[in-house]
Formats: sequence, C-alpha cells, structure tokens
Amino acid sequence: MFGVWVFKDGIIRRNIGATMDQQLGQKKVLVHLPSGELVSSYSSLQQMLMELGWVIYYGDMDLLQFRKVCSIDLISLPKDFHKFNSVYMYDIVVKNPNVFLVRDC
Repeated sequence: MFGVWVFKDGIIRRNIGATMDQQLGQKKVLVHLPSGELVSSYSSLQQMLMELGWVIYYGDMDLLQFRKVCSIDLISLPKDFHKFNSVYMYDIVVKNPNVFLVRDC
C-alpha cells in the first residue's frame, strides 16, 4: 500500500497524495560533508557524485541515473529537482557512507 498513516484528532487516516516529508511539515536537505555544502541542484550533485566514481547511466530516459564504476549500485532520481525528496537523499547517503548526510532544514 502506498501512503502514510496520519493520526489526527483521534482519527487515523491514510494520506495517499503527499510524501511523508510533506505530511509531517519537515523539509530535508542533503549535505555534502567534505565541503559542508547543501545540494541545491542536480548539477552540483552530479559533480559531487562524479568525484566519487559515479557516472551518468542512460538506462531510463524518464529518470536521472548514476551507476558506480565496478559495482552494481545504481542511483535513480526524478528528472525534476523539485521532486527530489528525502527518499532519494537517503538512497544517496546509504550508497556513499561518510560523504553525505540528510538534515532537517
């Protein structure tokens, strides 16, 4: 099932339309730890990932994808940066430990 369960005013409901970040009112940011820079665009993220050995992968034209050289790891992101949320951020953090961090804004 897709959606997030929300408990409000003694009633539990499933909110299907919004992401968990939107429902909780929390804004997350991805931080590049070596530079302390916030990732504010795909161009800056692309540069950071390429320095770590990631290359652009052209497997799906509807997504922006990166694959790690000599690995099976793949990072898939929505083409629109405005749809870049914490789910994608945590995927980057897991695949690049000690390089990126997700913080509340």
